[in-house]
Amino acid sequence: MKKKMNYLILLLTIVFVVGCTNSEDASIADVETGSQKVTTVEPNTNSEKEETVTTIVEEQEVEEPVAEEKSTQPKKERFSGYKLIEVDGGDLSGYHEPSVVVDIGYGDREYWGFTNEYGQLVRVIADEIILQDESNEPVLSSGRYYSDEAKVPGVESDDLDEGHVIADSLGGVSNAYNITPQNSTLNRHGDQAYMENEIRRAGGATNFEAIITYPNTETQIPSSYQYTYTIKGNVITDSFKNVNPDEVNESLGLTENNESESKSESSSTNEGELSSIDTNGNGIVTIAEAKAAGFSMPITRDHWLYQYMQDRDNDGMVGE
Repeated sequence: MKKKMNYLILLLTIVFVVGCTNSEDASIADVETGSQKVTTVEPNTNSEKEETVTTIVEEQEVEEPVAEEKSTQPKKERFSGYKLIEVDGGDLSGYHEPSVVVDIGYGDREYWGFTNEYGQLVRVIADEIILQDESNEPVLSSGRYYSDEAKVPGVESDDLDEGHVIADSLGGVSNAYNITPQNSTLNRHGDQAYMENEIRRAGGATNFEAIITYPNTETQIPSSYQYTYTIKGNVITDSFKNVNPDEVNESLGLTENNESESKSESSSTNEGELSSIDTNGNGIVTIAEAKAAGFSMPITRDHWLYQYMQDRDNDGMVGE
């Protein structure tokens, strides 16, 4: 009996020792496994996140300068071979610096005038023509931004105007890089005036370009103009010489009907009515006098009263 008890105690002791050993091994394994999860898995996860964030930041820093270069590239190409200079919009000097480009748009408008190597104004462009806004811009009573225009050589001639390539009413300034000596009739009543009026009626234009041609490299008086612009999706091209259109029409035998109509219109004008409008009798009817007589503005060139008024911006309308 005593021997059996010794065997039983020995067996229980062996079982207890073996059980404790397995438990410690399991505990150690769990700890080591847990340690692996902490030291191996989590750092790898954090490392991957850090690499992803770094990549995104680097891509953003690379893309920003590329975007800036694209925005300035068109202007660089457009001005290639020309020096960009600044000239005040009301500068009365008629001097053209050779091979330069000047912003001739009033305010924030970007209209560009180019000269050739001889100092002749040969090209004017504008991505968009924005009409004058007299309600928000300092426009004079004459309808102009400035009281006078640049004195480009040739404008002193009796039959030549200080002709705007882009008129005040279309947002153009009055310095020499927007002025050419232009036939007075052409400027006030001919193709130039017609072109300006069409753009105003349409509320503006896009892709505007004027090409100005000269008979030689010495003069500042153009021989011809070509205008290309887009109105409501329609591309329009106007080409005309810097001459009196009435004289051209007369040489072509196209003025007889116009002359008879003009005489008929003149004869129908009531001189007594004119004298009552022109209160000071100086032969010129002001906007104030016309309004006081009950006429609504604007007075256009097809109105009988237009010939007695001063259309200072030569756009075919007075009091617009």
